[in-house]
Amino acid sequence: MLPDLATVPVFYHGYINKIKQQDLVLALNENSKELFAYLEAIPQEKITYSYAPGKWTVKQVVQHLMDAERVFVYRALRFSRADQIPLPGFDENAFADHADAAHISWENLLEEFKLLRRSTELFFAGLTDEQLQRVGIASEQSCSALAFGFITAGHAAHHLDVFRERYFPEIGLASFRTNFRYLS
Repeated sequence: MLPDLATVPVFYHGYINKIKQQDLVLALNENSKELFAYLEAIPQEKITYSYAPGKWTVKQVVQHLMDAERVFVYRALRFSRADQIPLPGFDENAFADHADAAHISWENLLEEFKLLRRSTELFFAGLTDEQLQRVGIASEQSCSALAFGFITAGHAAHHLDVFRERYFPEIGLASFRTNFRYLS
């Protein structure tokens, strides 16, 4: 079931609205297949490309996706365990400035992301409905564990749209490798 947007900070509504599936684990799995198929289709010589001065490179975006996913899932973990200690926000730009994704090989970056996402899927699959509905405070706003699951998928879908629209509009579905297989 999708989270009730009335209980989710407005900032995250756009991410959640990108997800069409009602089932969180299915949404994450479908998002993973689409995202990794697209990332695998990016030519090796383009991974350091950014579409404009001052914008993140492809590798920096992927590192950002992993950093944000870790933060979102950590929030969901804390909330699902009924932890009522408010969590701070995080500065995505500071994370990106200090991640130094340039030194990580593209292959290792993608492999790490695939493993992280598989862990995310298994984590959410293991939560009960009661745990998913538990609410906590992050960035001074309340939100549920369930919402952070959909935010995780929606955030990745948002950046996939940015890749399609601003980085590589020429990479269409026909360019995806037909032999791509996501971890299962």
